[in-house]
Amino acid sequence: MDLDGARETFEASTDFTIGLEEEFAILDPGSLDLAHRFEDLYAACQRDEVLAESAAGELIAAEIEIRSGRGESFADAVARQGERRRRLFALVAEMGLALGATGTHPWANYLDQRIIDTEHYNRLRQELGWVAQRNNTWSLHVHVGIRGADRAIAVCDWMRELLPLLLAVSANSPFLDGRDTGLHSVRSEIFTRTFPRCGVPSRFHDWATYSDFVDLLLRTDSVVESTQLWWSVRPHHSFGTVEVRICDAQTRGEEATGLAGLIAACVAQTALDYDEQGYDGGGGPLGDREIEENLWRAIRYGAAGKMIDFRRGVEVETRALLDSVLAWTEPARSQLGIEVELPARNGAERMREALRGGASLDEIQRQAVAETARTYAGVEQPA
Repeated sequence: MDLDGARETFEASTDFTIGLEEEFAILDPGSLDLAHRFEDLYAACQRDEVLAESAAGELIAAEIEIRSGRGESFADAVARQGERRRRLFALVAEMGLALGATGTHPWANYLDQRIIDTEHYNRLRQELGWVAQRNNTWSLHVHVGIRGADRAIAVCDWMRELLPLLLAVSANSPFLDGRDTGLHSVRSEIFTRTFPRCGVPSRFHDWATYSDFVDLLLRTDSVVESTQLWWSVRPHHSFGTVEVRICDAQTRGEEATGLAGLIAACVAQTALDYDEQGYDGGGGPLGDREIEENLWRAIRYGAAGKMIDFRRGVEVETRALLDSVLAWTEPARSQLGIEVELPARNGAERMREALRGGASLDEIQRQAVAETARTYAGVEQPA
């Protein structure tokens, strides 16, 4: 890990470039069980000129990820990712497989899960043990280019307090182990709460403080590469981006795009505010305890609940908070050409409503898989 090189990468970075990363569960289309076919699917991707550079593995053999690469604008990134979606879903159909896009699989047994055989993931399996084995989860990540190392750390510090809202809006994993967990994002409990160096990071204030901490982790053999810093918002050393990693995978393609637009706008507006007001504008970023309180509310109640406005000392409806964030980001969205359209109910709410209406988990999952095929790539899933 070259921390000096990472700093130079940020100093040379370009503001507000965009990168999108979407994770999918590989499924048997008949049973809808997880299909441990990553190696086969990845090998097929290598024969496609676009997917060869954009498909990747993420720990488990029942998952594949596609990456847009660097988009010079949000529209560019969306167009690039759209092409990758279409190619991946067509390839999956040819192979007799299906893809799912929820934060968790509703009934898969993690004990059956297989970790892919690479040096990187074999090391994680050895180091993390049960934690790695348990992590059959799927997410959406968004990268936003930020120029300047100190500025990137400041943006990460301020973005921390928006993580609960972004999770609440994206919550799409109410089911696990064949039952309703009562949570809106049980994925967060599996990944965010169990992996080391995960969840909401503490404030670092500037690159020197951040670099000193990461250097200590290196010298004490806690990490060997920057990808082992799994925080829900982090500076990406190789890309010169702020990466937001808090969200559940989205069942509908247009919702994934809308959520990515919201995230990009939040990061960009935070950078613009920092330029105008400095690090301590508005009294400085919230502390860890306050953010964690709202993060639990997001995990438990999703977008249907309430959060705490700690600066005013009052509860607010989560959807009212979303409205205020949309208003706040209007300058950045106007500058970047981002229109954010989000549904009245997120994935978790829709799935739980279907369960209350008498649908089985199999029926809910089958509907979700069909929606994913149709909305990500225009593929009609057979009944």
